[in-house]
Formats: sequence, structure tokens, C-alpha cells
Amino acid sequence: MPHLRIEYTSNLDQHLDMQALCVVLARTLTQFEDDTGARVFPLTGTRVLAYPAPYFAVADGAPDRAFLYLNLRIAPGRDKKLLESISKALLAQCDGLLARITALRSIRATLHIDEGHPAAESKWASA
Repeated sequence: MPHLRIEYTSNLDQHLDMQALCVVLARTLTQFEDDTGARVFPLTGTRVLAYPAPYFAVADGAPDRAFLYLNLRIAPGRDKKLLESISKALLAQCDGLLARITALRSIRATLHIDEGHPAAESKWASA
């Protein structure tokens, strides 16, 4: 972990390079370090996935309204101050990449960070 899932209104596809946003957000997550200088999130465990919603209604349903929902799932045990820093960094990256679009349409973004408490966990990797 972490796994960052982005759900967004598909009307953003014509204005935003979602692949670029995914790459930027993944890089942002992998740059966090703890007090000892170790990565907070493992490089190979970091995932950012984006899913457009072809059908949506935002606020009054006007077709130019847009929305991003970011849900970050992480393993438990991280400091609240660190989580706040992560949240601010992710939303700042979104703000930067969406800045030119906000002049064209109303956009909102929400980020939730969930700590997973798995009942069981198994992993497999090819290398």
C-alpha cells in the first residue's frame, strides 16, 4: 500500500491528462520519508488508479460541473501530522494540474484517507 483511487466526472477527460495526474500523484506519495529518512510508502506497493464516471450529476446537474474523488487506502499506524502533510501535498498537486481548467468550469475535489485493518493479507509478486 498505498492505493490511491480516483473517481472523476468524465467531462474532465477532454481537458485533463489523467495519466499525467496519476504519475504526479504516485511520485508525490513515494517521496514521503519518515524521521529516519526511510520511505513512508514502499515504491513497488504504490498504486494510483483513475476511473471516469460516464454518467454523473454534480450540484444542479449543469454539464460543465466536474468532480474528483480521491480515496487513499493505507496500512494503519501512521502519525496524524504525516497524514495531514500527505493530504495537503496530494491536493496541491491536483490544484496545480487543474488550475487552467478551473477557469472553464466549476471543479471540486475531495480526498479521504482510509486506514485498512485487514482481517487477513496475502501478497504475491513476480520479482
